[in-house]
Amino acid sequence: MVSVAQSLPDSGELTAEIVAQWLAGQSQQRSAKDIDRLTYAIALMQKIHAGETNTDGMSRSLALLHTAHIADSLKLDTDTLLSIFLSELPARDDFAAEQITEQFGSDVVTLIQQVSRLREISHRGAKTEAQNIESLRRLLLELAGDVRVILIVLVKRLRLMRYLKNTDAELQRVIAHETRQVHAPLANRLGIWTVKWELEDLCLRFLEPDQYKNLAKQLDGKRLERESFVENFLCELSEICEAADIHADVMGRPKHIFSIWNKMRQKQLTFEQLFDVRAVRVLVDDVTQCYEVLGLVHSQWKPIAKEFDDYIANPKPNGYASLHTAVIASDGKPVEIQIRTHQMHDHAERGVAAHWMYKEAKASDAALESRVSMMRNWLSQEVTTHEVDADEVEYEAQRIYVLTPQNKVIELSAGATPVDFAYAVHSSVGDRCRGAKINGQMATLTRKLESGDVVEIITAKQGGPSRDWLNVSSGYVTTSKARNRIKHWFKLQDYEEDLHEGRAALDRECHRAQIPKVELDQLAKRFNFKNVDDLYAAIGRGDVSAIQVANTLQPKVHETAEEVDEKIRKRTKKPAKPDGSSGPVIVGGVNDLMTHVARCCKPVPPDPVIGFITRGRGITVHHQDCRVVDRIDVTDRDRLIDVAWNAHSTQRHYVVDILVEAYDRKGLLRDITSVFTHADVDVLAVKTRSDKRHERAKMRFSVEIAELAELERVMNQLAQVPDVQSVGRQV
Repeated sequence: MVSVAQSLPDSGELTAEIVAQWLAGQSQQRSAKDIDRLTYAIALMQKIHAGETNTDGMSRSLALLHTAHIADSLKLDTDTLLSIFLSELPARDDFAAEQITEQFGSDVVTLIQQVSRLREISHRGAKTEAQNIESLRRLLLELAGDVRVILIVLVKRLRLMRYLKNTDAELQRVIAHETRQVHAPLANRLGIWTVKWELEDLCLRFLEPDQYKNLAKQLDGKRLERESFVENFLCELSEICEAADIHADVMGRPKHIFSIWNKMRQKQLTFEQLFDVRAVRVLVDDVTQCYEVLGLVHSQWKPIAKEFDDYIANPKPNGYASLHTAVIASDGKPVEIQIRTHQMHDHAERGVAAHWMYKEAKASDAALESRVSMMRNWLSQEVTTHEVDADEVEYEAQRIYVLTPQNKVIELSAGATPVDFAYAVHSSVGDRCRGAKINGQMATLTRKLESGDVVEIITAKQGGPSRDWLNVSSGYVTTSKARNRIKHWFKLQDYEEDLHEGRAALDRECHRAQIPKVELDQLAKRFNFKNVDDLYAAIGRGDVSAIQVANTLQPKVHETAEEVDEKIRKRTKKPAKPDGSSGPVIVGGVNDLMTHVARCCKPVPPDPVIGFITRGRGITVHHQDCRVVDRIDVTDRDRLIDVAWNAHSTQRHYVVDILVEAYDRKGLLRDITSVFTHADVDVLAVKTRSDKRHERAKMRFSVEIAELAELERVMNQLAQVPDVQSVGRQV
């Protein structure tokens, strides 16, 4: 059963005596200044909410004190308690943020405003479909600029759930469903176990009342027997530890109805088959004593082999550490035993070990995991003893979560606009987008959206997107999905015109080069198009160069055997060396010196070059603008030497690095590499890096070319690839 130990009354008005008693307890752990602030906040709360009651019938002022009492048990700071007492103010017409700021500080005002916003959004979002709930949880985590905001929302919900029995059955189910969908998983992610367990038990009580009552009855029916057994077992185990000179705290471990119900459901067990209904916990000072106690337990009672887990040697992914074992007791029934140090126990109970990814088995999200980790780290501090550092709660969001008027949560990259949002909802909504309302107010289509915004798109019955949206400097579109959808729309609209222009362009180029147009169907497939018309349209749009296609149509010259032999003889015949050198460069007019081209800048004729005399490896040839040359120490600059390209060099191929920046999309790498293939340029290495936050891709291609003119032609063709923003050479 869920037992709620409270020192506060469950009904009636909040009296001065109750307040004084509660403040007296606070004075043992808080400063006199903090007690004065709490006293003033409670007085203000009582004045504002006089005569008001909550949904469950409790006096609003008393309910807020209950909430603050729960927060205090989580060791939260004074500003958090003040924010709880004042948390209902933003909903009032007479709310004056300036006055509250003057009296309690800007941090408190920010907290209560964020709490109000989160409660509203969690209530709206919980009405959405089940597959959208995960996005809602992420939205709430993003909106909470301060982890204390989430904590306040959770403790307010816990207080409501404790007294939900005083409401009608339908409201109980609605609130319990919302709590199970939103609040309990949030408590799990932050690792606030005591809140999570109680919320889950209470949700089960109202959503599965028959199963809850049945389990509670089975637990109660054997309670006296179980409590008697556990008491005797604890005494015996304590005596064993004491005899071994081990100081151990031995206690019964509370069982939660939801965890019992969930284990029975997942493993298809009966109540009698559970090993951990009777459970004890042993706390010791160090790890060595953990294993000593384990040995004592296994020597005293017969262990159940399959029920042993060593989470000290092999901690769970969430950092949880403990020894778990089960033994057959003297009455022939199993009992579960957990053995851990006091530090491990605090780590587990206070929740900083609660890694939500382990529990929920979701796909990895590095940014969100970092966010949750930061919140858990904050929770692990003794926040009652120091002020909260603003740097500890700062977080730069990489994704935003925006609501539709139907309460569906849409996930977008940071910096997204209403146009991005419209295309994320549906391509037809984006195509017909003409305006937007954000939080009920008209807004420009270039406005940057923020997490929690409610966006309504105003659409036309007919029409399409504007070409201006594709202009990067206009700021209409930031996501590749929206940009590609817009381009696709214009492709469909201009298809016939592009097809006509592309056919004419290819005809002109083939006529100029006297190339016959043959096997166009096979050629279209080579360029990854379904048919010839799509190839023509691509040429008309500029996606493919007519020259590139025409060159591909160029027939191969078939040489005779005699001609082939003559070419081989010419290649193998040693060429004359008018200047005595076949190397790529001449050093100060001297021939046949050992030289090699620098890998950092990879110069190519006719780049301006300079040489650097190395120790034992000859002369390295750099581009004159090479960053490595610029960084050469003053003491070594006398080792720089003039060099020049050798016009009679036998070397005809050089390696260069080409840098490409583009909007990331599916098929981008394929389209870029096809340019090198059609240009007959060998790619020696490729290195790519994607920026998911800004949906950009950076690529570096190491290619082999014969001359600088060839490099320029390839770079010009790369610049024509859709979504490529810049093409440059690394020097």
